[in-house]
Amino acid sequence: MQAAPYLFFTTDAEPALEHYARCGLGKTVEINRHATGELRGKIMHARFEGPGVAFFASDNTDAEPMRGFAMFVIVESRPRMDELFAALGEGGVVTTPVGVQPWGYYGKLTDRFGVQWMMMASA
Repeated sequence: MQAAPYLFFTTDAEPALEHYARCGLGKTVEINRHATGELRGKIMHARFEGPGVAFFASDNTDAEPMRGFAMFVIVESRPRMDELFAALGEGGVVTTPVGVQPWGYYGKLTDRFGVQWMMMASA
């Protein structure tokens, strides 16, 4: 068994997935599109994978804002975390600047697509 997050967007799943790929998280490995209706051409179902990363995404007219949820990423080093944090945060809002917390090197942001990201360096 494996659990994986499923991110729901209204119409911007594709640009979000492209952004996550540019940030170095991985790539979209499967994509199915809506064939009809107001979401024609938008993502019906997509799978995104990278080293240690796996999640799904889609566009839905009834998607609710993402609240009470964050993607938590444990990064192999502080320099890589700083790089990833800056890339994911481009156009977003930093809610906890990167720094040393009682539990480790940590930061939190909401990206420009409304997804919250929490990051911690493993070393």
